[in-house]
Amino acid sequence: MRQLIMGSILVARLPAAAVMLLLLLVVVAHAERHPLEVKFDHLQPLSRIGLHRQLTAISPSVNISASPEVLGADGSTYAYVTVTFNKSKDAAATDWIGVFSPAIFNGSQCLADLNLTNNDDAPPYLCSSPIKFQYANYSSPNYVSTGKGSLTFRLINQRYDFAFGFFSGDLTNPVLEAVSNTISFQNPNAPVWPRLALGEEWDTMTVTWTSGYSQSVAKPIVLWKSEDDTTWTTTTAVTLTFSKADMCGPPASTIGFRDPGFTHTGFLKNLGPDTTYYYKVGHKLKNGQYVWDIQRFFQSPPFPGEDSVQKIIIFGDMGKFERDGSNEYYNTQPGALLTTDQLVKELDDIDIVFHNGDIVYANGYVFEWEQYIEQVNNISSRVPWMLSSGNHERDWPGTGSFYVTTDSGGECGVVYSTTHAMPSTKDKEWYSADYGMFHFCVAASEEDWREGTEQWNFLNECLGSADRSKQPWLIFLAHRVLGYSTGSEYQVIGSFGEPMAHDSLQKLWQLHKVDLAFYGHVHTYERTCPIYENNCVGTETEKFTGTFNATIHIVSGNGGRGLDTPGLLNTTWSLVRDYANYGFMKLTASDHQNLLVEYKLSKDGSVFDSFTISREYTDVLGCDNTNTRNCPESTDADL
Repeated sequence: MRQLIMGSILVARLPAAAVMLLLLLVVVAHAERHPLEVKFDHLQPLSRIGLHRQLTAISPSVNISASPEVLGADGSTYAYVTVTFNKSKDAAATDWIGVFSPAIFNGSQCLADLNLTNNDDAPPYLCSSPIKFQYANYSSPNYVSTGKGSLTFRLINQRYDFAFGFFSGDLTNPVLEAVSNTISFQNPNAPVWPRLALGEEWDTMTVTWTSGYSQSVAKPIVLWKSEDDTTWTTTTAVTLTFSKADMCGPPASTIGFRDPGFTHTGFLKNLGPDTTYYYKVGHKLKNGQYVWDIQRFFQSPPFPGEDSVQKIIIFGDMGKFERDGSNEYYNTQPGALLTTDQLVKELDDIDIVFHNGDIVYANGYVFEWEQYIEQVNNISSRVPWMLSSGNHERDWPGTGSFYVTTDSGGECGVVYSTTHAMPSTKDKEWYSADYGMFHFCVAASEEDWREGTEQWNFLNECLGSADRSKQPWLIFLAHRVLGYSTGSEYQVIGSFGEPMAHDSLQKLWQLHKVDLAFYGHVHTYERTCPIYENNCVGTETEKFTGTFNATIHIVSGNGGRGLDTPGLLNTTWSLVRDYANYGFMKLTASDHQNLLVEYKLSKDGSVFDSFTISREYTDVLGCDNTNTRNCPESTDADL
């Protein structure tokens, strides 16, 4: 790593050709030893609080209280709480209020559970990290002079009660001076946040939700029926959870862990195509009573190959952000709400969403997954919300992840795979999905995808299984850039994508005539020409017609995380770039011959970039003397 950084400093003094040669030599020297990770990223926001230096000094000069004490009496899964406080002396701009759940967060009551002992590195005196915080003067500008203030927090039903701690000493040396009264939701175990996903078959929809009920306490069920049915179908759901012992390291295994409750998934099968279905999730208690979420609805997928207007959303790297203005120690996902809210505005014009990796950025602070799920629930309860796994979900040393980083904060894919039901096989995070005229092959970029591996074989089969006469639009997705990007982080390692990806995957994209490949990881938007072996194939830039030439690669990793910077090197194949805005992709297939691809801005839904593909089925299969790249000599057997 030190050599890589030194190299990036030296290249500024060299001619362009020498720069490329130097960078390539660095990559060659390292790539065969292990996959490299040189993405410079911010620490998880909640890790910035000095829990290991926290002191408790309850002060009679500080009072703090919260109201109302009972939340969700109307069945709502969120509520706004007012916290008032008074510090009669020494009020400071660095005083802050932390939100804790469960309400008992004194370290003496959880020290044994944290598996920590007194040593030179003193354990934290708090059971867990706060969920979020605000400075005492956030909405009370006269706080320092008066010692009086109030704050408003937005809380969601996460099964446990809440309490608020008043701290002095800023984040680095926090001193707990007062604890508020306890508040709680009326039914903390209630079923919440149903989320949809495609099943393994096109006519199956999965419905997943969260609750505080185990299978031994209550049976999880989904009631559902089509718009034409008069009776409801009952489907029993399966239940999963995970424990601290399932985490691979800290903070997920220590102060970042919080009881996740139970995740339930029902499989609604044999759906009719393009049909409105009504559903609600709930639990049958041992005493025969039922607890229900509200009734909702979704539109079932079209039959594979169905000729209708179909609209797909794709983006990566969104994360979460707090609507109450809480400062989570570093504003790392400022665009998350922009993207979420714009998708809600366009919801009636969306059929399915793919969030292409780096989903929450919880990084081992497990409770943030539920906050993200609640943030997007107005969308995910209406249309399938599909995920792929990124480095911040999967990577942890010694757990089989392809990249040797600690980006998951000890989650090592457990939280991702438990809280969301994707149509992948057991212990694998790659999958295929069909939606009308689209066939999707979703790679797991954090697992080995090199030629000859299990995933490479899956991708070869998945891409080759598309019947292009019925599903002309073949889409490849992966979180990391396995294709092309001019982002600065890839130029540092002398590559325009993951160093080994081109040799391993490019022949598959070309052989199977993949229309579009989408990536995240780089927090920007970028579109290439149809490209093969680093060269543009054809001269079209906005209207692509006739015979397939090569795959167009798109980075759409600006869903909400802080934006990245461009690299210093320009290329002929990078057609459009945007490093200044948050946004998402929208694909509209009007029929089997025409596809509109738009890059839209999250701030207002305006179109920043767009292009069209117009192609007959014979063009997909066609070969001619001027387009030999479209007719590779190798076959599936040769690969």
